[in-house]
Amino acid sequence: MKGVRKKKGTPITGGDPDDVLCCCEYINQKGDRSHVAACLCDCEDLDEACDRWITCKSLQPEVLARVMETASDRFRFPWIRGAKKVDLSILPPLVLLPVSLYMAAFHVLLGVVILSSLPVLVIWYYQLTHRRKGKTLLFLSLVLFSLGYMYYTFVREVFLKGHIGWGHLTAITGGLLMTLLLLAKAKQDPGYLNKRTIRAKTGSNGSLNGVLQKEEEPESPPGLSEDREKEFLITDKNWCKVCQVVRVARSGHCRICGSCVLRLDHHCVWINNCIGSRNHKFFILLLLVFLFTSVSGITITLRALCRDQYIVSALFYCPGVYADYSTSFAFTCAWYCTIVTAGIAYLLLVQLLNISYNVTEREARIALRERTGRSHLGGLVVDPRNNNQGLYQNWLHFLSLDSRNTGNNLSTNV
Repeated sequence: MKGVRKKKGTPITGGDPDDVLCCCEYINQKGDRSHVAACLCDCEDLDEACDRWITCKSLQPEVLARVMETASDRFRFPWIRGAKKVDLSILPPLVLLPVSLYMAAFHVLLGVVILSSLPVLVIWYYQLTHRRKGKTLLFLSLVLFSLGYMYYTFVREVFLKGHIGWGHLTAITGGLLMTLLLLAKAKQDPGYLNKRTIRAKTGSNGSLNGVLQKEEEPESPPGLSEDREKEFLITDKNWCKVCQVVRVARSGHCRICGSCVLRLDHHCVWINNCIGSRNHKFFILLLLVFLFTSVSGITITLRALCRDQYIVSALFYCPGVYADYSTSFAFTCAWYCTIVTAGIAYLLLVQLLNISYNVTEREARIALRERTGRSHLGGLVVDPRNNNQGLYQNWLHFLSLDSRNTGNNLSTNV
């Protein structure tokens, strides 16, 4: 196939910038030209991992992470502009989730072991990726595939077998579509800070004793009154050296996204996006709609499988549910949804408490680290006592959040 000329400005190591890439060639993470046929060659990280495993030495998470990075960089498919990279992290949920649920449906003990191990595996992978501060699509892939697979199971095992009517199916379908819509809204721009000012170097023309001054007349950051505009002289503590932007009150730098976000709450791995001033309300609505849809689906399924049983008790005692594999599989999926729903409910509870105290998750972690806040409700919420204006005013402030209302004043960078 005819090759495509590599764009200038991204020269190939050891070659001419005008060299061409064929459909099976690509530039690897080291900047060298490589070929998909050589994907199994020169695997130093994999060799090291195998050597440690054969010699019964502990396999460090960093070694495994490097193996995954190399495999992800080499897993590509041919394309007219050079081989395209495929993120390997999207694949495990597509295989492990159906296999795990299929095996768990054979016996109640298998179900207990497998369903108990799934959260442990997810937490382990989160800790592995969190230490490296890298993005991963595994959690988003797990979310989307779980939604689709659970809906497919609900239709196949509950609706098509005549346990429910069109009314229930319409309600669940509507909830699923609303969940996907709000997920798309929550994945929008969380409020990334743009370059408004630059640091004036000490001794340079127009500098103010090393204090940042405006290169041109920019707009004042959102939320700053005229009285506060005089304080828009930037110090080291509210200047992000990575993004080269001014951080206004309650904004923060996300090391995973590599950007500063207005009123940064946290980076949510489940949607692979930061939660900030622009998408926080959509994130809360997403959690609410998902919980309503999930609880409704679990309730309808358990009523169909465990007749004459209370919903809560049916999760632990459902006579005859393992007599047929079809019903046991639906029951196992109901338990899987229950575990996921419990985790989402806890996340929503923490979010609602934080909003009630007008504190972000980032501010709570900083307050705990510096021991400047007070814990309430058994540690569920931490109040730094900086922005708490009472329940009504706190919720009014949250509901009025948008791209133009992000903070009160400049604050120090932590």
